[in-house]
Amino acid sequence: MPVITNIEDLKRIYERRVPRMFYDYAESGSWTEQTFRENSSDFEDIRLRQRVAVDMTGRTTASQMIGQDVSMPVALAPVGLTGMQHADGEIKAAKAAEAFGVPFTLSTMSINSIEDVAENTTAPFWFQLYTMKDQDYVARLIQRAKDAKCSALVITLDLQILGQRHKDLKNGLSAPPKLTPKTFANLMTKWAWGIEMLGAKRREFGNIVGHVDSVTDTRSLGTWTAEQFDPGLDWGKVGKLMEQWGGKVILKGILDAEDAKMAAKLGADAIVVSNHGGRQLDGALSSIRVLPEIMDAVGGDVEVHLDSGIRSGQDVLKTLALGAKGTYIGRAFVYGLGAMGQKGVTTALEVIQKELDTTMALCGERKVGDLGRHNLLIPEDFGGRWQA
Repeated sequence: MPVITNIEDLKRIYERRVPRMFYDYAESGSWTEQTFRENSSDFEDIRLRQRVAVDMTGRTTASQMIGQDVSMPVALAPVGLTGMQHADGEIKAAKAAEAFGVPFTLSTMSINSIEDVAENTTAPFWFQLYTMKDQDYVARLIQRAKDAKCSALVITLDLQILGQRHKDLKNGLSAPPKLTPKTFANLMTKWAWGIEMLGAKRREFGNIVGHVDSVTDTRSLGTWTAEQFDPGLDWGKVGKLMEQWGGKVILKGILDAEDAKMAAKLGADAIVVSNHGGRQLDGALSSIRVLPEIMDAVGGDVEVHLDSGIRSGQDVLKTLALGAKGTYIGRAFVYGLGAMGQKGVTTALEVIQKELDTTMALCGERKVGDLGRHNLLIPEDFGGRWQA
């Protein structure tokens, strides 16, 4: 067993173990992938202030996200096709998150269904909703999340129109994979993945197949999905979805201060500063680069979270020190899942928590709630100098 000391170690194992189309699905962005790359690299522009001779006993990474106790302010982000990264992937990731004491967010485009995850966990999880044109399906999906006792609805706002991801198109991404000569040749080198997948509970989109009359096979599923994302989504529709849910709501996909103000005005419990992991608008700023402006605009009005680009506990610390109350990891936990299943997700969380705890101590802090801009050295033009 290799020694795992950082998330990159898990990524190397993940790349060897998982079929190429699913590796590329996770490890890519839209168009030139500029935003995908800068989501991570922009963290490097922020430096940390080391402090010494401070009592570091009794440290804790414990905190809260939307009033929920967490062992550290890191949630597992909603990631589509997680059950293709590893057999029963969503179930295993949710179980790892529950045991670790952090939130798990199930994607609408998951392989394991809402009911599958609920049957295999005891802690309430969060459900991420894509808004679809089929309002009856959306209403039933929301009710299914209520029946499963999901404790928050995460409404994604930045996928009204699907961004073009070149690798997914070239790979012919599908679940289960279509057996083209190229795909078959690659699958032959991933035999351990294939053997486990043969015993998986599901290999299609569990929240859709069996819940939409017109979806009977992979081809009809692809056609339905491509036509269903709602380009007509506006703040009025968001408000109606929040009313339908009636519980805690997190609005995900905020990258502009004006949109943050609208989300706060609607009464969201939290917003997620996110550019969909660089998979939608390529050329947009990274999440961490726009976070200070959004904090200045709405930090006192709504709880602010961030995803896109976090690969370490130091990234988490920098985000919290800029004022966010929570963070999300997507690719980081997927690397662990693809590499080693449930144990790999736990390992990813352990790595990030250790990095967060150690860095916090070296910055002279004992609690994540005490982190602030005083712990950072931020370039004067970090947000960018742009013409009015």
